[in-house]
Amino acid sequence: MTHVVLTQEPRPARFGFIVSKAVGNAVTRNTVRRRLKAICHEAAPGLRDGADVVIRALPAAATMPFADLRREILACLERRASA
Repeated sequence: MTHVVLTQEPRPARFGFIVSKAVGNAVTRNTVRRRLKAICHEAAPGLRDGADVVIRALPAAATMPFADLRREILACLERRASA
């Protein structure tokens, strides 16, 4: 689940991640968070300046292959916050 707020601030996009205990134990949650951070770092140059992005990981993110997770996140970001 992705939420985007577009502001007029002249700064790079910011990201926040919500990975609840429903996703799994601490190791699993941290792995999901690191994957999301890597994907967003890759996508950041193509996003609008001033975008605030919050991504809430659903439990399925823990078992999803990285390529599938990457494809879904990039598609969401492209629809909602691309420059």
